[in-house]
Amino acid sequence: MKKAVILFNLGGPDKLENVEPFLFNLFNDPAILNLPSFFRYPLAKLISKRRAPIAKKIYQELGGSSPILKLTQEQSIALEKKLNNDDNDLNEYKCFVVMRCWHPRAEKVIKDVQDYNPDEVILIPLYPQYSDATSGSSIKEWINICKKNNFKTKTSTICCYPTDYNFIQAHKNEILKKINDLKNYKLIFSAHGLPEKNIKKGDPYQWQVEQSVNKIVETLKIKDLDWVLSYQSRVGPLKWIGPSTEDIIIQNSKLGKHIVLVPIAFVSEHSETLVELDIEYKELADKNGCKNYTRVPALGTNNDFIKALGELILKKENYNFNGNLFPPKTQCPSIFKKCACRNYD
Repeated sequence: MKKAVILFNLGGPDKLENVEPFLFNLFNDPAILNLPSFFRYPLAKLISKRRAPIAKKIYQELGGSSPILKLTQEQSIALEKKLNNDDNDLNEYKCFVVMRCWHPRAEKVIKDVQDYNPDEVILIPLYPQYSDATSGSSIKEWINICKKNNFKTKTSTICCYPTDYNFIQAHKNEILKKINDLKNYKLIFSAHGLPEKNIKKGDPYQWQVEQSVNKIVETLKIKDLDWVLSYQSRVGPLKWIGPSTEDIIIQNSKLGKHIVLVPIAFVSEHSETLVELDIEYKELADKNGCKNYTRVPALGTNNDFIKALGELILKKENYNFNGNLFPPKTQCPSIFKKCACRNYD
C-alpha cells in the first residue's frame, strides 16, 4: 500500500519582501484572530503592516529568510527513510511538507499528493503539544482543501505526542549533552505562549506542555534538579499564560545561575529559537549579570525524535481512539474540549 505522510509546520518567509505577506497569512487565520472575515481581513492587514519592520530586522539576523522549510524538509527526508526501512516493504511511504502561513501551502501540496495517489493519508503536525492555533488550524485547513478538491482518500490523524517515549528520550539526551559537568544552573523549559482566554475556552496546550516537561524531568532522574517551565513570545495587550521566560531569565541571572534554555514546544530552529532565545534573551541575561548562558538545540533530525514520529505512524493502530484519530497515551482531561481527541469523539 502507498501511504502519504503530511508533516505540518508553521512556515516562514523565504525573503525579506515576503515578511509582511507571511505575517498577514498568520493573522488572517481564524484560529489566531477569531473574528468574522469581514473584520479579520483588514485587521490582519493592519497588524502585518505595522509589525513587518520589526519582523524584518529579526529575519535579517537569520540572513534574510527563515530556515524552517529547509530544516523541516530534512526531517521529512529522515522520516521517509526510516518509515520505508522499518516497514519491511509492506508499505511504501512518501512524506510531504505543508506549511500553514507560507509556502508550500496545502492547496499546492494536495496536487502532489493526488499525483502520488496514496491508499492512505496520515497527518502528523510537527507540534508535539496540541493547540487549536497550531495543529488544529493546519488539520482544519487540510480537511477543507481536501473537500474543495474532492479528495476522499482514507485519512488518519496523529494529533499530538506530548509524552511519547522516544520524544521524551530525544529531549533527555539533548539536555544531558549540555548540562553534563555544569554547576549552579537553572534549567528553563521555554514554550511559545498563548493568551489565557484560549486555555479557558478549553485549549489543552498548556496542560500538554506541562505533561511533556514533567515527564522529561522525571526521566532525567537528577536529584534536586533546579528547573522551571516558562512561556515566551508574548504579543498584544491580552493576558498570557506564564510565567514569562524573560522574567525567569532576569530572576535567575541576578542570582548568578548558569542559564540553560530548552525549547520544549519547537522541534525546528526558527526565529523564536535562533533570534529570540539565542540573541535577545541572551542579551537580557547579560544585562542582568548572567555569566554563563546555554541553549539546548531544537530536536531537528535527532534520531530519537525521528524514531518517535516513525513509530507513531507505524504503530498508530495501538493508539486507536475512535477509528479515525490517534491520540497519545496521555489523553487530555475532559475540561479541554478543544482537544482534537475529543473533537473527533
